[in-house]
This record gives sequence, structure tokens and C-alpha cells, in this order.
Amino acid sequence: MAKPSTIQVKLVSTADTGFFYVTNKNPKTSTEKLQFRKYDPVARKHVLFKESKIK
Repeated sequence: MAKPSTIQVKLVSTADTGFFYVTNKNPKTSTEKLQFRKYDPVARKHVLFKESKIK
């Protein structure tokens, strides 16, 4: 069987609340690290979320 083309990555909040989202990424098509503005319910506002590895 072939390996899946997508990997799971963790999007960690830059507001240092410890909140994170888990999403999928295709490393062949998007080689740079992901970063999105998403809602952080701990900080109760939209902040920047940056990609990190799932440990």
C-alpha cells in the first residue's frame, strides 16, 4: 500500500494560551509553514496560528 500524501500538523496559537488546531497538509504542494488567523477561544479573539509538528 502507498503512503498517504498528506500529513497532520498542529496550528499553535501565538497568543501563548496553549490552544491549538489540528489540520492536514500536503508537503509536496505547500512546502512553506502554514499560518492562519483563526479564533482562539481562550483569548476570545482572532490571533495568528503557526504550524508546528505533532509530538
